[in-house]
Amino acid sequence: MTEISGTCDPRFTDLRDALRRNLDSGEDLGASIAVTIDGAPVVDIWGGWADTDRTTAWQRDTITNVWSCSKTVTALAVLMLIDRGLIDPYALVSKYWPEFAANGKEGVEVRHLLSHTSGVSGWQEPLTRDQLYDLPVACARLADQAPWWAPGTASGYQAINHGHLLGELVRRVDGRDLQRFVAEEVTGPLGADFRFGVDRADHGRVANVVPPPPLSIDFASLDPNSVMVKTFGNPPVDATVSWTDGWRDAVIGAANGHSNARALARIQSAIACDGTVDGVRLLGPDTVELIFEKQSDGVDLVLGVPIRFGIGFGLPTPESVPYVPDRRICFWGGWGGSQIVIDTERRATISYTMNRMGAGLLGSDRSAEYVAAAFAAL
Repeated sequence: MTEISGTCDPRFTDLRDALRRNLDSGEDLGASIAVTIDGAPVVDIWGGWADTDRTTAWQRDTITNVWSCSKTVTALAVLMLIDRGLIDPYALVSKYWPEFAANGKEGVEVRHLLSHTSGVSGWQEPLTRDQLYDLPVACARLADQAPWWAPGTASGYQAINHGHLLGELVRRVDGRDLQRFVAEEVTGPLGADFRFGVDRADHGRVANVVPPPPLSIDFASLDPNSVMVKTFGNPPVDATVSWTDGWRDAVIGAANGHSNARALARIQSAIACDGTVDGVRLLGPDTVELIFEKQSDGVDLVLGVPIRFGIGFGLPTPESVPYVPDRRICFWGGWGGSQIVIDTERRATISYTMNRMGAGLLGSDRSAEYVAAAFAAL
């Protein structure tokens, strides 16, 4: 039997057993799971291997690329500026980023960026990987292009450019870039082990992700001008890009956050606790309430499945994410299965990170199993 390290309240024994079972079977290679209640950890467990050769154990401080769970930290940064009165979520983006009004985007509001309803889910002109990593170039391209659909009328998941859009907003308003703002205002005060990219000194504790099975979507059969193809295909990103120095040196606020379950749960426990955890105030209750203001509810133009978006987070969508109860909960998941779920009624967070990626974009069978087990215990 695989050894599970860390601490686990007896109420969550089934959750710990589920992790051990998946590690024993090889479904999970290495992983961490965390649950907090009232900001305090009740589950902080990890186990398995950090590498496919099974020579390096997953340790307490192991981190991995958490893909789109990064978006929840990026959204939190913008919500903090909203809370401070520096950004109005209903104001035009061009109030803070004048160039963004070009080519029919003069009506795009800040809330549209936060809810993936901006009409700008990717880059129109071909973009290389190096240009993706060059924030001034990539952001200027987004400012110049026309929207792909009428902003505010539907969601189209900002898969890779979400952090470029929101990060530029942070920079324009605060003066600090997204990486520095999060380090100084969020992860530093909370003591949370999360960062965009990875410092060279930390490469040794990164568990490289294992690419997932191919998506069931046959992109070759789709209209090349569809929003889905244009979003996912420019530039094409496969999981192995996260192993490269270019990716690790960049700040991709949508997708290259490196962390573990403990840190994600720690950060988002502020939202679960009305905006303040352990005396660190990130948001006020009114700003937390803003998250639950529904902005879209329907089939996402990029993901191709129904999803509800509030301001900054996904909201429960039983049709697509049945393991997230339809209550005052916000959440998001990363490619391959990483997950962060915030239950404001129970003042709880549930988080899972792993290196063996599963099938699916909104989660995996494993993340569904773990989240369901955590809710059963709660």
